[in-house]
Amino acid sequence: MPKNNLRGTQLAITPIGWIHTPFQQSKGTPIQGAVSNDAQGVVDLFPEFLPGLRDLEAFERLWLIYMLDRASAPMMQVRPYLEDEKHGVFATRAPARPNPIGLTAVRLLGIEDNRLLIAGVDMLDETPLLDIKPYVPAFDSFAVNRVGWYQDKTAQGAVADDRFEDYMEDNHRQ
Repeated sequence: MPKNNLRGTQLAITPIGWIHTPFQQSKGTPIQGAVSNDAQGVVDLFPEFLPGLRDLEAFERLWLIYMLDRASAPMMQVRPYLEDEKHGVFATRAPARPNPIGLTAVRLLGIEDNRLLIAGVDMLDETPLLDIKPYVPAFDSFAVNRVGWYQDKTAQGAVADDRFEDYMEDNHRQ
């Protein structure tokens, strides 16, 4: 078996902190950070990662990469928010994914020691943070001509219901 064939291999990922937001459950949470009405939150980074924040305050936006720890089990076809028809999960941003990883570009409001004050949150309170990357428009913004089934959709003011939330207690951080 080639070394790069990792199919079926479990990889260990450890949180680097917690994301705190006003949202306690999926229902009512903005479906994307861009339509969150600038909802504010805080990232509490574990102290050992504090040196990694050096120079971060110079960036207006950050990518937060996090675990969707309360999402339902993976589904290969889903009925995503804004849509009545089912689509393949990889053609959506639905949280019911094989690897429940979330990604949101938030606005950095400030840094206080190991706490990042952020706006534009769309994740649940106490979400495990996996990584932080600076948002760089030259790398992260592309003009596109096709956006699939999203073409005529508008997400302004859209909030989630509970269709992808896992109520199983063992999947929630204890």
